[in-house]
Amino acid sequence: MKSSMGSLLVVLLFALVCSLANATDPGSLQDFCVAAKNPNAAVFVNGLFCKDPKLAVPEDFYLEGFNKRGEIESPVGSLVTPANVAQIAGLNTLGISMVRIDYALYGLNPPHTHPRATEILVVLEGTLEVGFVTSNTPDGNKLFKKLLYKGDVFVFPIGLIHFQYNVGKTPAVAIAALSSQNPGVITIANAVFGSKAPINDDILAKAFQVDKKVVDYLQSQFWMDN
Repeated sequence: MKSSMGSLLVVLLFALVCSLANATDPGSLQDFCVAAKNPNAAVFVNGLFCKDPKLAVPEDFYLEGFNKRGEIESPVGSLVTPANVAQIAGLNTLGISMVRIDYALYGLNPPHTHPRATEILVVLEGTLEVGFVTSNTPDGNKLFKKLLYKGDVFVFPIGLIHFQYNVGKTPAVAIAALSSQNPGVITIANAVFGSKAPINDDILAKAFQVDKKVVDYLQSQFWMDN
């Protein structure tokens, strides 16, 4: 009797856990999805509308030219070429995407986060110093960093600030896979100092514990072309 009662409790507990696991909200595929009180006014869904499967063609799942080195023009010396749902329509709902990253000599993919994805990166050419920083803890924010060579792989956990820096003597190339069709990217410096409209310099001066003139200078670097 006790054995059967114990088995019943295990089954009930398992069923409860499964029901809770299935009762969560769906993952967000964009920065926000404001509810529309009038369905007729709704334009977006969480992700993208789906094509009738009968109308799908091979090109919906295809992207060419990922082997071509891009022309690097950014001041940080890197170029990120995405292959997400915006480039490959067939990725919609599949929860995966990738990027190619080209690095000039001493090129940097600056500190940034992907709010909706974990990233796994493999070095195809060159030598990269990579790292990520943990979220706030009583012991501070810990840096995990590693020197990567051709063929090495490194993982950046979802949402954490991370970077890659070309420390070799040649240009470098890496390919990264991300666990979202639209992982999003927040480049820290751009978001903080180049937001539109700009964040009040009093706020940033206090946050970074620097003089307002330093903040004004940093903001001017991102607003030169605006």
